[in-house]
Amino acid sequence: MIRLMAFVLLALLAVPSHAADLHASVDRTQLSLDETLELTLEVRNATVFGKPDLQPLDELFEVFDTRQLNSLSNVQGETRSTTRWLTTLRPRRSGQLVIPPLQLGELRSEPITLLVKDSGNTDDGDQLAPIFIDASLDRDSVYVQAQVILTLRIFHSVSLYDDSNLSPLQMQNARVERLGEPRTYEKTINGLRHGVIEIRYALFPQQSGDLLIPSQLFSATTVASGSSLLGPRPGKATQVKSPSIPLHVKPRPASYPADAPWLPATRVTLVEAWSPEPDQAMHGEALTRSLLLKAEGLSGAQLPSIGTARIAGLRRYPDQPNLADEVDSNGLIGSREEREALVPTGSGELRLPAIEVVWWNTLEDRLERTTLAARTLQVAPNANLDQPPLEPLPAGTRTRPRALLWPWQLSTALFALTTALGFALWWRARRQPAVRTLQPGPTPRSLLDDLRRACQANDTQATRQALDAWARQQPETLADMAARFVPLSDALDGLNGALYSETGQRWQGDALWQAIQTLPPAQTPAAEQEPGVLPPLYPR
Repeated sequence: MIRLMAFVLLALLAVPSHAADLHASVDRTQLSLDETLELTLEVRNATVFGKPDLQPLDELFEVFDTRQLNSLSNVQGETRSTTRWLTTLRPRRSGQLVIPPLQLGELRSEPITLLVKDSGNTDDGDQLAPIFIDASLDRDSVYVQAQVILTLRIFHSVSLYDDSNLSPLQMQNARVERLGEPRTYEKTINGLRHGVIEIRYALFPQQSGDLLIPSQLFSATTVASGSSLLGPRPGKATQVKSPSIPLHVKPRPASYPADAPWLPATRVTLVEAWSPEPDQAMHGEALTRSLLLKAEGLSGAQLPSIGTARIAGLRRYPDQPNLADEVDSNGLIGSREEREALVPTGSGELRLPAIEVVWWNTLEDRLERTTLAARTLQVAPNANLDQPPLEPLPAGTRTRPRALLWPWQLSTALFALTTALGFALWWRARRQPAVRTLQPGPTPRSLLDDLRRACQANDTQATRQALDAWARQQPETLADMAARFVPLSDALDGLNGALYSETGQRWQGDALWQAIQTLPPAQTPAAEQEPGVLPPLYPR
């Protein structure tokens, strides 16, 4: 019984500590009545059985196929599992619909609110091409450097291969930013179901006047229906173009301040954060202040610096600004974060002035100002920095006599004298003729060591050079030595073969080194015998 309880306890401890949750999300929150959307239900770090209960969706949505995806990832040595269910939905009515909470065992998701618009009626459905493109802008006119969103929808009533391609959108007088990845869904037009590929761009015109958004070319291969006797029929290559769209770009309003950076946006916010809190300010201690400027309808690169005035009694150490962009249903949201360390140079009251950002509201077409209120810091004194006043000496206390200066002066004079003497000697030596010393040549022992190292390294080129240098200091030539000693002759043949053939990489120098070591000394000729030795009286 005790062993069973211990096993159960260990099993409970082995369960991951991450709290499981059923997270629900959709690929978009605004759609038409005849379009579909994809609902994703996700569970992380939990072992689940069965499928989510989708029955609460039947009242407001048509539920199509559901796919389950399982994945494993390793984050900092910890294995994490993720299970996803992807479900295609089509709303049954227009208006504001709510995806109700869904349940998987004891897990429960949060509701999601959708805005479903009425679908447009198309009477000439029979005349629609199998593939066509619809291009639209979210507004007909826009201010210079402001955002306008271009939406391309590629409709196809036939199946396509995965080789579809859309030409890039390039404009000389506008900056183009693609908003996320393409989205795919389905839409019913006059009773015929179409697949839709939706791509969105954020355009920022750089000049005022009339601007023409060029058309884009969509290339794809359609899947042929049916098959022949030889197998499936090959697909058909198709190309369609999107319509060109004119756009009127308005100049900067005359009522906008001339000395302020031009900021056309739909919303601008400015917030600050402190570390530590500003009420803990202390003399000589750094405070980190973060200013975050966010603008909807602009990129982070378009946001200006958040200027702050110089303040007496406060040292500032700014960091590099951090620029970032986010994408939502309304386009880009740019942000600029500026951090700086503030160090009070004294105690008392410090007043930080208000910060104001001027911008133009493109929705209401008016000038607006976003202000960060002024702030007063109460800087506390720092006992570690405040020095106590000097106490007067008691009456009658004798002061310490000043140190004599002559030792320091004498050492300086000696140093200057030795420096001048050394410079004079260097100048005299420089005028003398240079004496060149001849370096002694290599000894037979050093040449033999070089030959040994080259043979042991199996290096053919180095061995040949070392062998020639060693042979030049021998009493006879290398050919003579090879002629009277067969092992040396064979070793030299192997070396030459390795040098002038493709087997140089497999040459081994042990045989050559062994032959050099065992080479017998040369025979001394009779003419070179010692002078004190007489020839035999009766030679045979």
